[in-house]
Amino acid sequence: MKLQGKVAMISGGSKGLGADLARRFVEEGADVSLCARRPEGAADLAAELRAAGGRCLVTGCDVTKDAHVEAWVASTMAEFGRVDVLVNNASVLGVRMPIAEYPSDVWRTVIDVNLNGAFLVAKACIEPLSATRGSMIHISSGVGDHGRPLWGAYCASKNGLEALSEMLAGELAEAGVRSNAVDPGAMRTVMRAEAYPDEDPAGVPTPYEISDIFVYLASDESAGVTGQRYRARDFAWPEADDAP
Repeated sequence: MKLQGKVAMISGGSKGLGADLARRFVEEGADVSLCARRPEGAADLAAELRAAGGRCLVTGCDVTKDAHVEAWVASTMAEFGRVDVLVNNASVLGVRMPIAEYPSDVWRTVIDVNLNGAFLVAKACIEPLSATRGSMIHISSGVGDHGRPLWGAYCASKNGLEALSEMLAGELAEAGVRSNAVDPGAMRTVMRAEAYPDEDPAGVPTPYEISDIFVYLASDESAGVTGQRYRARDFAWPEADDAP
């Protein structure tokens, strides 16, 4: 098991990618701390993870609020005593429409969750991750490295998130904390269905099926890998000679 003894914090952990990463991480030996706006929605997942032999903490948390984020980190430390991995996953889509028509309130909400929330969570986790020389993994998007028309605040927020990841990689290198961004690509999630309502979900993989890159970045095998951007569906485990 590649994550034996590690503790992973996953924001937006009650469904979709966050839930499948929790499942995969527990399979690999990790304990997980999940946050969600509605923690009752993660009750069945938590029971599933515990039945699989993992330890799981679920905390109600609005990542846009400093006090909520700080409480989540504090409860994780109280429960597990350490943090080795942060997955900055909490995200909302907003709407797809021209900037000229984009509602200002929706823009603010998307930026607040996807970028400001990621900043708050990352900032709060710097100290515990420095103690373990841990890993931050930021969930980006196919529109996270360029500006794509009609993707509005979601596109802007993910571009900002990738810049944040690179900044953190440089600032935390001396502390041994890694920071990388991952574009998961097409996944069978509710958010994907909202963005592409006419798409057949059977034609795209589940989040679990593209989870190898996340295990790699969470594991000691990625020691020294930081400031990078990965596409999940292009990932292949490094050969021994290629390892950092």
